[in-house]
Amino acid sequence: MSLKKIPLHANFQVSALSVYVANESQPDKRLHLFAYKVSIKNTGSSPAQLVSRHWTITDGLGHQEEVRGPGVVGLQPRIMPAQVFEYESACPLTTSSGSMKGTFQFMSDEGEPFNVEIPEFYLIAPQAVH
Repeated sequence: MSLKKIPLHANFQVSALSVYVANESQPDKRLHLFAYKVSIKNTGSSPAQLVSRHWTITDGLGHQEEVRGPGVVGLQPRIMPAQVFEYESACPLTTSSGSMKGTFQFMSDEGEPFNVEIPEFYLIAPQAVH
């Protein structure tokens, strides 16, 4: 009898919340600023290091921008089992609504790279809701 190994990416849960930052937005100049908080939970039994990110940002007109870079907010955290790592950042849009989704690239302690999906979340200014 052999035990089935759970894929490393299945041991990480990602969630995000966004909020419209009205006092830093200038709708008349097509600037809508959204702050977001990302939570990454390691539900597995092994630590892993977040090494890079890839975002797809889509505005309300369907235009997409790809953002890639090392770590998150200048960090490449090693997330231990049962640990939750959270960070906050912001995203400017030219439209009053849009969405973000992507992947985090991790490296296991054994040197195995793997991706963790960032589920799509929405950026919606209050004035965008009719």
